[in-house]
Amino acid sequence: MRRILVLFALHAAIAAAFQNDCVSTSPAGQTVARVNNRDVSREEFNHRVAARLFQARNTFYEAERKALEEVIDEMLLEQRARQESTTVPALLERHVNSTLGSAPNDDALRVYYEGLDVPEPFESVKEKIVTHLRDRRAAKAKTAYIQSLRAAARVNISLAPPRIAVPTERTPLRGGSSAPVRIVEFADYECPYCQQIQPALDRLAAEYTDKIAFTYKDVPLPNHPNAQKAAEAKHCASAQGKYWEYHDLLTATKSYGRDVLTEHARALKLDLSAFDKCVDNGEQASIVADHVREAQALGLQGTPTFFINGRFFSGALSFDKLREIVDEELRTAESATKPTARR
Repeated sequence: MRRILVLFALHAAIAAAFQNDCVSTSPAGQTVARVNNRDVSREEFNHRVAARLFQARNTFYEAERKALEEVIDEMLLEQRARQESTTVPALLERHVNSTLGSAPNDDALRVYYEGLDVPEPFESVKEKIVTHLRDRRAAKAKTAYIQSLRAAARVNISLAPPRIAVPTERTPLRGGSSAPVRIVEFADYECPYCQQIQPALDRLAAEYTDKIAFTYKDVPLPNHPNAQKAAEAKHCASAQGKYWEYHDLLTATKSYGRDVLTEHARALKLDLSAFDKCVDNGEQASIVADHVREAQALGLQGTPTFFINGRFFSGALSFDKLREIVDEELRTAESATKPTARR
């Protein structure tokens, strides 16, 4: 109980510092600074620092969410212990520790020992290995037991994640503008992790059709020599109305050499003279540079990075994780449109 009180006291004290694009609960019109004869209002300050503070807000949310999950687990164990008229330690002994079985025999322990890079002889570390393996078993068994309690319980987490509006005005949208889920991807065509996640994104688009809209932001990394021109080439194709078609060729072929870029344009029946001039003269480089500056302002550390309805996710997410996020956002959108029941 003390842990619960501490967590929510912490939340009450500082959570408002990370709500929406704000850093304080003070009124929007309040003056937070004065520069010569010019007042800086809370509202203006919030607007100016939204992107710079977003990563700090997201880090805080992740720590808070982790703590909240732990509190929920503790409460489920406490509730179950009361139902069985026992204590939490006794409950875990009954449902977790009693299922661990006996320790591995010496032959199995020696096999495990041979995989370790330790100078001590087997007999010296045998008991440590046994303890380590038992702790791992216990941790897995406890996790499985708590998951079973969660599956049988009604757990509704209303702790809201931080969100930020990512501008998409200058970037073509794939999907309907009224789609309830908007996915903005910051990526690099030569990034292996971006390539790894592409099949999951394609599957997501196929399964959710008009419920998802996609936007792609170019962040060509300096260690990928062809990524910059590949990104520019796509925007040159966009000038001829073939943005997503060219994007799809880049992701499907994973070929980005200069000659290949022209071959992609030929496959799409673009005006090759205009296309080559656009690529060679860097006519669309400013759009790519704007995307890079935007990524830097948001504090992004690598590719791929996603903003799903303004929520931050980094790395090559699995399809199951992407589907989980999208389903959660769809439920949020649905609940927001439901009329409030009258009492």
